[in-house]
Amino acid sequence: MEVEGMIQEISKHPSEIIPTIQNVVSTVNLGCKLDLTVIALHARNAEYNHKRFSAVIMRIREPRTTALIFASGKVVCTGAKSEAASKLAARKFARIVQKLGFPVDFIDFKIQNIVGSCDVKFPIKLELLKEFHRSFAKYEPELFPGMIFRMVEPKIVLLIFVSGKVVLTGAQHREQIYAGFRNIFPLLNEYKKKTST
Repeated sequence: MEVEGMIQEISKHPSEIIPTIQNVVSTVNLGCKLDLTVIALHARNAEYNHKRFSAVIMRIREPRTTALIFASGKVVCTGAKSEAASKLAARKFARIVQKLGFPVDFIDFKIQNIVGSCDVKFPIKLELLKEFHRSFAKYEPELFPGMIFRMVEPKIVLLIFVSGKVVLTGAQHREQIYAGFRNIFPLLNEYKKKTST
């Protein structure tokens, strides 16, 4: 219900732009020690090279996600497009490991990061924006083409590009992505580049 209210509120936003959720990263603890070699040998779509990385990398198609499975029983699940899909994927990875004979539990599932993106459809004067908002904005175009803007409320990070593309990251709830965009939009509008017609 809360999400529904949020969606209605967003639709009232004068920009009518709603950021799209691109990636949800979650973690879960399977509650037991795992033999990664056994998992890599018996599970499909699993790769493990202990010299390169200390986790099994496993992929599933539905929902299209990738998991990093550690010997401690910790799992990081990435690539889902919603919180529900991320939890479903984590459960599927847990089930695959359980079927290989490990006494799997499903403990402490947590959304760690939500990434959203959108396009305001106008170019932005990043140099000027940085000039007036130094305490939040970092912009070094010779190192990275986007501005890194650290918002305090909600506590998220935005990557803002001259083209008007915006990436929002560091949220643990999708409401933070929507609120962050609502907060930044008037500022972006203020530093809109006038295009000659």
